[in-house]
Amino acid sequence: MLTENEINELKSYCKENRRNIIEMVYLAQSGHIGGSLSSCEILTVLYHKIMNHVLKWQDSKDFDSRDRFVLSKGHVSPLLYSVMAQVGYFDKKELKTFRKLGTRLQGHPAPFMPGVEIATGSLGQGLSFACGIAMSLKLDNNPAKVYVLLGDGEMQEGNIWEALMQAPHRKLNNLIAIVDRNRLQIDGNTEDVMALGDISQKLKAFGWEVIEIDGHDLNAIYDAFIAAKSSNLPCVIVANTIKGKGVSFMENNAGWHGTAPKEPDYLKAMSELS
Repeated sequence: MLTENEINELKSYCKENRRNIIEMVYLAQSGHIGGSLSSCEILTVLYHKIMNHVLKWQDSKDFDSRDRFVLSKGHVSPLLYSVMAQVGYFDKKELKTFRKLGTRLQGHPAPFMPGVEIATGSLGQGLSFACGIAMSLKLDNNPAKVYVLLGDGEMQEGNIWEALMQAPHRKLNNLIAIVDRNRLQIDGNTEDVMALGDISQKLKAFGWEVIEIDGHDLNAIYDAFIAAKSSNLPCVIVANTIKGKGVSFMENNAGWHGTAPKEPDYLKAMSELS
C-alpha cells in the first residue's frame, strides 16, 4: 500500500507524463496518444516504485541484475520516453525531439536508446521476446524480473497465444505481463474487431496467475505488482483502463488512437491537464 505522500507524488508524475505525451505528439504532428494516456499510471508506478533500474546503461557492475521491460505495444513510446526521462535515463529536454529527423526518440522504441531492450512496434512479438529473456535469466540463476506491457488489441495476434502457452510450461515465474484493457484499437472496439471476451478467465485457463484491477488506481497497481513479484507462476495483470484518460474529448474515443492534435485541441488538452 502506498502512503498518501507517495500517491500525491505519483499523481504529479502522471500529470507531467500526460502533458509530455500531448506536447510530444503535437510538436511532431505524429504519434499515438490514446494508448499512451491509458497506460500512464501503469508505467509511472512500474518505473518509479517497482523496477530495479540501471541508469548507466551497459556501464555498471549491476547491469546484468537489472529488471527488464519490454513495451510490446511499441507505438505508445511517448509515454515510455516521458517516464524514462523522469527517472533519469536522459534529459527531459530531449523529449521535444520526438519523431524528428536524427532523434534517438523514434516513433517506436529502439535498443540504441539506453533502457530499451528491443525494437518493438510489430504487434504481437513482445511477449515472446519477454519469454526468451525470462528463460535466459532462469538458466543463469539471475533473480531479475521481466515486465512486458501488452495492448488488448494486440491480444488478437496469434503469436501472443503461443507465448501464453510457453510461459507456464517453462515455469517462468520471473515474467510479469500487463494488459492495457482499454477496449479500443485503431479500427474501433476490440469486441467488434475480434472479440476477446473474458480475458482473465482465458489466461487462467492457460496457467497464468491473473490479477484484475482498475488500471488508473495507483494503490491497486502497486499492490498488483508486489503480489505478482512473489507469485510462483507467470503472472498477468489485467488493467481495466480508459483510452485517452485525462483529456475529456479523447476519452473512449478510438479516433485519438494515432491522431496528432492541431493547435485548438492541443491547447484545450493542455488546459485540462494544467
